[in-house]
Amino acid sequence: MINVFVLQNGRLNQVPIASRADLENAAPVWVDLTDPDDDERAWVKAIYGVILPGEDEVSDIEASARYYEAENGDLHLRTDFLREEDDGPSRVVTVAFILSGKMLFSVHNDDLPVFRLVRMRARSRPGSIADYMDVLLDLYATDAEYSADALEGIYESLEEVSTRVLQKEFTDQDAAAALNAIAHEEDLNGRIRRNMMDTRRAVSFLMRGRLLNSEQFDEARQILRDIESLDGHTSFLFDKVNFLMDATVGFININQNKIIKIFSVASVAFLPPTLIASIYGMNFHKWFPELDWTFGYPFALGLMVASAIAPLWYFRKRGWLKLA
Repeated sequence: MINVFVLQNGRLNQVPIASRADLENAAPVWVDLTDPDDDERAWVKAIYGVILPGEDEVSDIEASARYYEAENGDLHLRTDFLREEDDGPSRVVTVAFILSGKMLFSVHNDDLPVFRLVRMRARSRPGSIADYMDVLLDLYATDAEYSADALEGIYESLEEVSTRVLQKEFTDQDAAAALNAIAHEEDLNGRIRRNMMDTRRAVSFLMRGRLLNSEQFDEARQILRDIESLDGHTSFLFDKVNFLMDATVGFININQNKIIKIFSVASVAFLPPTLIASIYGMNFHKWFPELDWTFGYPFALGLMVASAIAPLWYFRKRGWLKLA
């Protein structure tokens, strides 16, 4: 899919593209390609002289391949953008940017929320974008805002987990659900941090390359300040995740210790009856006159019951039988 955007009266408007002729007649400032097919790649190459990278080239994470200037003067950047899924784990989508002939070309395999938000804002805020570099910086700034919203979502989710973990009754089933939620939020927090690190590198590259005017340079510096503030939030959330993880594992250990305590008490309580039964089971008639006694059997049973009740009574008095 090819999305072409032109500047009209200070607004970023989308031009419908149904054929190669439509693309030739447009004067775009931004050409956004989502999972382009071979024909669309051929159109861009023939009209603008831009060779779009393949999927393997886009996902290359080597530093030398992520930011470089081609022989024809085109500037190539690879930047990661966060994509949250409603029914699954979040993903990081790598986008290839090409700055060529006062135009911005972007190639990615999935439609991204950041791109949709930039398009919507550009239509509603006339004058916010003046050229292709403004589009790129706006994408980076919006990506930082999107990551900040995702961090707020993580904080709210961890607050819910914290409420469940610190409740009075915390079962093993609750612990399993809490660990699953904590692991999900920790993974998302890590992806956000990686995404912000990559955005910082891309913006720093643009600033070092002296490709920005004074206003754009100030905007780039503001983006870096926003990213720096987000780093502090991610560190705080990592600490909170570790605390909740330790607390959850601690409660699991407490629940297991309660069960082990019951078995330990039962074992100690039945030791005296076992000793009595063992003694009377030796059948030494000369030394055990109770074996020939009419009430010897009931006496032995009563002695065993009394020897079992006595330690249980003592344990209960000391409070060792309490589960909480």
